Amino acid sequence: MSTIQIERVESKKQLKRFISVQYEIYKDDPAFIKPLMFERLDALTPGKNPYFEHADHIFYIAVQDGRDAGTISAQIDSLAQEKWGPNLGHFGLFEAANEKVAKALFAAAENWLSQKGMKRMQGPWNLSPNEQCGMLADGFDTPPMIMMPHGRPDYTKWTQDQGFEVVQRMFAYGYETQSETPEKIKKIAAMADKSDRVTTRQFDMSRFDEELALVLDIFNDAWENNWGFVPMTSGEIAHMAKSLKPIVKPYRTLIAELDGEAVAFIINLPDINSMIKDLDGKLFPFGVFKLIKRLFLTKNTDMRIRTPLMGMRQSIHGNRLGMAMLYNIIEEAKQGVIEHGGVFSEFSWILEDNKAMNNMLTRFGGEVYKTYHIYEKAL
Repeated sequence: MSTIQIERVESKKQLKRFISVQYEIYKDDPAFIKPLMFERLDALTPGKNPYFEHADHIFYIAVQDGRDAGTISAQIDSLAQEKWGPNLGHFGLFEAANEKVAKALFAAAENWLSQKGMKRMQGPWNLSPNEQCGMLADGFDTPPMIMMPHGRPDYTKWTQDQGFEVVQRMFAYGYETQSETPEKIKKIAAMADKSDRVTTRQFDMSRFDEELALVLDIFNDAWENNWGFVPMTSGEIAHMAKSLKPIVKPYRTLIAELDGEAVAFIINLPDINSMIKDLDGKLFPFGVFKLIKRLFLTKNTDMRIRTPLMGMRQSIHGNRLGMAMLYNIIEEAKQGVIEHGGVFSEFSWILEDNKAMNNMLTRFGGEVYKTYHIYEKAL
């Protein structure tokens, strides 16, 4: 009879095992891309990721017949509780070789959260809404883009079989970057160009930290009332600045100002995943040179782009000129991406109930090509 043991992660060696489990889970999946081990260690280590300053957590490895066969995290985010009510616990980083392992992992996470007094269990959040999140439900045949999760078709059934229900769906929109923008969109975007109240500018790399803090302040304001939103702390903003600085480029990162005040922004990032697929999760000793060459020394003619961050201050929501400004920065960024070899773009993630954003991306020619679920269960 198969035996399953649940092991708590308490050392760096165990954390490396925790991260490596997915390598085995997806070894025969051509769409899987091994994440860089050093990046995952940074993201999952207290003292390195500021998320842990406001969250309690536990990581578990499932060992089946002597082999690592699955992982899960359980976490309690005080900022999420302030925003969405007490007694809310999260889970994330879920991987399982089979349904028995999945059942054992969920039971361990549920037990830990219950012992901490939690009444609801929600996820997957890897580890927060400002990082990777959602369980892939559709779109398994294509690789995940930068900062997006992958998954197995079995996972949604296994999760629902443990009593979880879908509480939110999120979409990834894809579109061919070099496709022609509809004339109606161009006309709306042109309203911003014609207004002497509007200025669109590129991200100032000489003031990187200040600029990123500015756009994330807009982000916190723009997303405040969205489902699941948790504001980013100053520490998380600084941590993100450090990780994104090497790959942020002014031509694909734009800020729109209204009467001199920054009110909207868009950040487009190159899909690092497509550049590290052959590195086997290792940046050293030789992977770093390959990545530098691909990022900075080679002219890209088939670049994939993801838009992870975009927003507009609430003060101009519903404002016709505000909408024109948002359309304008999307269109300007698109043209910059095209000039630098961009061929495919992904906007993600977009909440199913964010009708305005879904409608806008559809008007731009985007199509939903991946769907993610967030689940919840009463404890």
